[in-house]
This record gives sequence, structure tokens and C-alpha cells, in this order.
Amino acid sequence: MLINPTKIIIISMFLQTFLTFAVMVIMGRRRFAAAHKGDIPLAAFKTMQLSQAPENVQLASRNFENQFEIPVLFFVVCLLGLHLQATGWFFAVNSALFVISRLAHSWVHLTSNHVLTRFRLFMLGCLFVIMQWIALAVTFI
Repeated sequence: MLINPTKIIIISMFLQTFLTFAVMVIMGRRRFAAAHKGDIPLAAFKTMQLSQAPENVQLASRNFENQFEIPVLFFVVCLLGLHLQATGWFFAVNSALFVISRLAHSWVHLTSNHVLTRFRLFMLGCLFVIMQWIALAVTFI
């Protein structure tokens, strides 16, 4: 079974989706644990006013929100590229590298939260998506 660019792109999309679900589970577990310990009053969940929540809960919540920012541009460019049949190896490699950068970004965000490392990983991911958009434009135009 040969791996072709289309498979790499689709696998990358699946992995990004699974990352989102994994972060959702981490966020939920942290929220439930904090609520169980009394660190977050249950009433706070009515309006999702979690500004008083422990840092690890806020980080997981913010990371989950992150999964609906730049990754949206990733999904759009992948779907558009696949639909227009305007993808190749360069596009596919950038898809895989984007997801790897997002995995690393989430790992740092949810563990050490070293801001400079997190920022660099975020910018690297942005670069991979920008390269996909440029590749799509060059191929299609």
C-alpha cells in the first residue's frame, strides 16, 4: 500500500480532529476535577464564567478554543485543495508538519506552558498553513 499525498492530507485532517477531541477530554477532566475539589463553584458553569478557575483548567479551555482558530484555515485549505485536485507532495508535507506543530503546541500549552516555545510552535504552524495556501494558489492559478 503506497502512501500518496491525498492520504497524507486526509490522515493529517483526522489527526487534527482527534487532537481536538483529546484536548476536549483533557479540558473536561480538569473541569470536573476542579469542580469536585470545590475550586470552581457549580454555578460558574451556568454562564461559563471560569475566570476564577485554576490555571490548569484555564489553560485546557484556552487550548480547546485554539483548536477552532488556525486549524479552521487548515481544514478549509485542505478541503479546497482536495476538491480542486490542486494538491501534491509539498501541500501534503505541509499538512503533516502543521499537525505535528499543533500536537507539540498543545503538549507545551497543557504541560510546561513555556510561552516562548509555545509561541514559536504556533508561528511554525501558521507558516505551514500559509505555505499550503500559497501552494494552492500557485497550483490553481
